[in-house]
Amino acid sequence: MYGYAKRPSKLKKFFFGFMFFIIISSGSIFIYSMFLKSNVKSYNTSPNTTATRLYNYKEQEDNNFLEDATKSVVGISKIKNKGTSIFDLNLPENLGLGSGVIISENGYIVTNWHVAGEKYSTCYITLDNGNTYNGSVVWADSNLDLAIVKMKAGGLKFLEIEYEETLKLGQDVWAIGNPVGVEFQRTITKGIISGLNRTIKIEEDDAKSYMEDLIQTDASINSGNSGGALINKNGKLIGINTVKISSAEGIGFAVPIEIIKPVINSFLENDSFEEAYLGIFAYDKEAIKYLNSSLELSSGIYIAQISSDGPARKSGLKVGDVITKIDDTEINKMSELRNYIYQKKPGDIINLIINRNNKEYSIEITLGKR
Repeated sequence: MYGYAKRPSKLKKFFFGFMFFIIISSGSIFIYSMFLKSNVKSYNTSPNTTATRLYNYKEQEDNNFLEDATKSVVGISKIKNKGTSIFDLNLPENLGLGSGVIISENGYIVTNWHVAGEKYSTCYITLDNGNTYNGSVVWADSNLDLAIVKMKAGGLKFLEIEYEETLKLGQDVWAIGNPVGVEFQRTITKGIISGLNRTIKIEEDDAKSYMEDLIQTDASINSGNSGGALINKNGKLIGINTVKISSAEGIGFAVPIEIIKPVINSFLENDSFEEAYLGIFAYDKEAIKYLNSSLELSSGIYIAQISSDGPARKSGLKVGDVITKIDDTEINKMSELRNYIYQKKPGDIINLIINRNNKEYSIEITLGKR
């Protein structure tokens, strides 16, 4: 029995020894795997690596609207190309090439006056598919450098307009246009709103003029971009690109689309716009310092020009008068006066409150027809 009883003891020792080996080995493997896992995790969750991947994915996701927006930007030329597309030529100046933005499915386009030309003139529109159409300028304002063109087409891709948004400094914006040449058509550049209500001096053909209430952006705007779209993060039109500062980089300007809201709405709803006419040009306090450094303007707009054939001349208004109100609505920008007049009809009567030599006067004027 002694010999028989000893065998279980050896087996028991062997069994416990084997189990101890298994536990030690398993523990070592577990600790080693945890060490490797810890290293891998710290590498994969590096702030730079993770942030970059998330950022790139978010950018791709958010910018899907840009491809659709480019289809609403057209090429505009004052000279008809002999080929199938005005983009056949390499240099935009060969055709007077600029850009425009389709704002309705039936062919209304907003662009610059210096791109499309005067009212009733003809220009040539090229879509993203290369098809070219005749366009007729149905409205234009050289002071705003804006024009509306109509082409006979239907089912077009168009950009919706953002009228109600409050523009803010630092807000992301995208400029879309046709800079430089054919190889860069419908270029998209991204930037921010760098400034609001800007006034700039334009010198052309030995003449000086001023553009007011502009949006300043650092999104690149180059030759051929004129008349193109400035859009917000919702893919909606907020401005029309117009000029850049040639002596500096990253300083371009767009005309806020809000300025001609009544004009656009009239064309979209009625296929026409009957423009009332006052016959003055005035500057706000931001621009007046360029004209007369000794003149201080705290409010209102300063009348700098009066047309010889307009109702303002007949009413007794004078250069140097400061308009402070129109029909009890305070006026501090020329764009505000324009917008108000755009909502009127020829023959409507308005009342202006003016300041002349520190005295206040009320002047009633019957609007004419442009």
